[in-house]
Amino acid sequence: MRCLLPLLLWVVAGIARAEAYYVTVAGLGGEPDYEQRFTQQAADLDRIFKAVGSTAHVFTLAGKDATRARVTSTLRGVAAVAKPEDDFVLILIGHGSFDGVEYKFNLPGPDITATELAQLCGKIASKRQLMVNTTSSSGGSLGVLAKKGRAVIAATKSGTEKNATVFARYWVEALQDARADMDKNESISALEAFQYAATKTAAFYDSQKRLATEHAVFTDTGNGGAAVRVASKETGEGRLLANLALVRFGTERTATAASPAKRNLLAKKEQLEARIDTLKYQRAAMSPQEYRQQMTESLVALAKVQEELDK
Repeated sequence: MRCLLPLLLWVVAGIARAEAYYVTVAGLGGEPDYEQRFTQQAADLDRIFKAVGSTAHVFTLAGKDATRARVTSTLRGVAAVAKPEDDFVLILIGHGSFDGVEYKFNLPGPDITATELAQLCGKIASKRQLMVNTTSSSGGSLGVLAKKGRAVIAATKSGTEKNATVFARYWVEALQDARADMDKNESISALEAFQYAATKTAAFYDSQKRLATEHAVFTDTGNGGAAVRVASKETGEGRLLANLALVRFGTERTATAASPAKRNLLAKKEQLEARIDTLKYQRAAMSPQEYRQQMTESLVALAKVQEELDK
């Protein structure tokens, strides 16, 4: 049974920083079940980051609002106000593509490239930045997005891992699960969230007895080296991620977190999400009618669980 704590959150770097800017974009789903999943993951992050308080500035784009024009205007808006001492976090959820040269994040209408994202984020003054690309082919964006003072996480190790990913689900889960707090300091760093999500992703493929089609990696030194999967004191990889605390749990609300009903609902949500992912892998072996029926039943059940969690 997972031990889940409530969301009393704020971004800190040892001590609280002046301001924090969070931009979450849920891109084009292409299918109703993907649309629902991406939108809900973005909504979960929106709720988490808004719990930070008055120092947090939260921007969430999903569905028809997640266009290149809106992404561009949002990032330009952040660049106009963010100060060097502020933190900046960008999270991409959805599908991506890579043609061997350029990574593209799939959006309604024109896609946006990694080069365009790098240029937009490069104008943001924040000296500490975190970019989490949870999409397929996200590894193809690493070389363009990486720079000094910016940690970049990708759900895939290269642009050639093109299948839909499950990393985003476990990234969101990490920010709500006390077990992600490996050093037990009542906060979850970006490194701890990465380790949690990467481990859970690998376990998902093991449980399905399938060859993993995604391998999450990160880089945060800005030295142009290859992305890695584990932190290293020798190279310094992981130092920035470890210092970026994303979630801190308030002790006075710890008792509320132990609600059995809440834990049961979260466990059921994880089971249903795993079931939906499994159905997608089994789709080729099922009749269209059987697939639609089981997928619809799972999506309806997931929506009901989410409704209970949101109460």
